[in-house]
Amino acid sequence: MMQALALICAYLVDRIWGDPRWIPHPVILMGHVITWLEKRIRALQLKEQQLKWAGLSFPLVLVGGSYLLVWTVLYGLEKIHPWLAWGMEVWLISTTIATKGLADAGMEIFRHLRNGNLEQSRLSLSMVVGRDTNTLDEPEISRGAVETVAENIVDAILSPLFYAAIGGAPLAMAYRAANTLDSMVGYKNEKYLYLGWASARFDDLVNFIPARMAAVLLVIAVWLKGHSASGCWRVIQRDARLHPSPNSGFTEAGMAGALGIQLGGLNYYHGVPSNRAKLGDPTRNIRAQDILETVMVMKLVSVLFLLILSIGRLGVDIL
Repeated sequence: MMQALALICAYLVDRIWGDPRWIPHPVILMGHVITWLEKRIRALQLKEQQLKWAGLSFPLVLVGGSYLLVWTVLYGLEKIHPWLAWGMEVWLISTTIATKGLADAGMEIFRHLRNGNLEQSRLSLSMVVGRDTNTLDEPEISRGAVETVAENIVDAILSPLFYAAIGGAPLAMAYRAANTLDSMVGYKNEKYLYLGWASARFDDLVNFIPARMAAVLLVIAVWLKGHSASGCWRVIQRDARLHPSPNSGFTEAGMAGALGIQLGGLNYYHGVPSNRAKLGDPTRNIRAQDILETVMVMKLVSVLFLLILSIGRLGVDIL
């Protein structure tokens, strides 16, 4: 029962307070460790295949180290007082979830567009995407925001909750380490093709189950919100596999089908064009309101997922 309650409380902490900037976030420490480890490996001047083997050290050190560190902290606090350990577990799990942060980022872009402030909306979008934003119009800004919110439903919310339900704060933090690794070194470019392959593959693996659960819950959520559940499911089945990520395509394709819009297409990165597969059907232009609708669906999906996990966790605890 206490584990289920910790999960619910952690979610509420994130929804209410998010990640206050005055509190050091564990991801910042993870970033420093990743940078330090990369510098040490690069200094060895390894060849391509050697770099590939060295890439295994990232998930081993960071994911394994994060789990062990959090487990040790909680074990020590448990010896002092059980409630102290429980409170720390709630807070640590909340730091692995980003429901409020994701919603706030999307709504900030929405508000600037609603007020007709394209410059500010471009700047806000540039804070959460890697593409060039300085010349984007309202439909393209809205597309970027919808894609970002939809894509991050899994790795920013559902996956950390999933692993917290299974293994508490240690496993949730281990997941966050895996996801941070992917965001920093899991690129298929010349710099990280060999060094980051293990991190990218591991992130794909740990998101596999939550992403497919997200697809089912997304259909339910869009139906409850009055959008097209049939369109959501149809486009998931047809287009999800076209996404470069084996997991992110489920929620992006699903939102495109639910809203009757098309995501993906041409983006520019430092002036270099990049074409991504198109998801959904262009039945109309994307507009700012679609950002709001995506944020609302994202919140509902997270609540439905939390409810399922809490009931499941409670059942396990009773047994």
